[in-house]
Amino acid sequence: MTLLESSRRQARLAPALLLPLLLAACAAVPPVPPGMAASPWTEQSGARHTNRQAWIHKTFPGKAPTRFTYERLDGRDVIAVQANGSLSMLRQLVHVPPQELGGLHFSWKVPALIAHADLALRDKDDSPVRIVLAFDGDRTRLSARNAALSELVRTVTGEEMPYATLMYVWCNKREAGSVIHSPRTDRIRKICLESGAARLNQWLDYQRDIAADFERAFGEAPGPLLGVGIMTDSDNTRSRTQAWYGPVRFAPGPTAR
Repeated sequence: MTLLESSRRQARLAPALLLPLLLAACAAVPPVPPGMAASPWTEQSGARHTNRQAWIHKTFPGKAPTRFTYERLDGRDVIAVQANGSLSMLRQLVHVPPQELGGLHFSWKVPALIAHADLALRDKDDSPVRIVLAFDGDRTRLSARNAALSELVRTVTGEEMPYATLMYVWCNKREAGSVIHSPRTDRIRKICLESGAARLNQWLDYQRDIAADFERAFGEAPGPLLGVGIMTDSDNTRSRTQAWYGPVRFAPGPTAR
């Protein structure tokens, strides 16, 4: 079996793989739900960069979409997310040169973990919250397997997959601060910010140094940032989950490493 044939088989078995890989894609997508396009949350999120595009709700064939709605909760402007055996993404395309990468500020509130979820296993790779960052880079450094997968994504969708995707996640059991490689491709890596149930049912605020986190996860300097998204998914475990996200803001300088 050739590498391309192997990658095609992998994509058929795991269509969710295409979701984070397409964060930077420009294909036609449905707009955000009514009332959210000009919400205070979307106005506050990503506002530092004038070349940003609108936030959009990215859905995928064969997958039930996660529900995203704007709310006021606990005195905050938030996106309320409900997943029922579903996955989709609220995303925004940007273009931030690597020398301009600074901090990323975001927050979330999670009422419960997803039972049996495991971010390192293909058939259990769900999380109640994810902040997703997509980057460009030197594609000549891709392994033969990842180059074949990139070709597959381009063939299937007509779009280029990101060189690298970095996620901030909540893991059921792995130690906070650990880096988890995606079970589908090592071009997706996840930094576990929270572990277990100790900090459920409260707002948690984060300030992250994008370049430092990328270097720790991938062992190289980042390229341009192409997109940012929020994603709550429960399609692999076929379960229900919910969460709330505060605005996602870029900061001009490095923050907590």
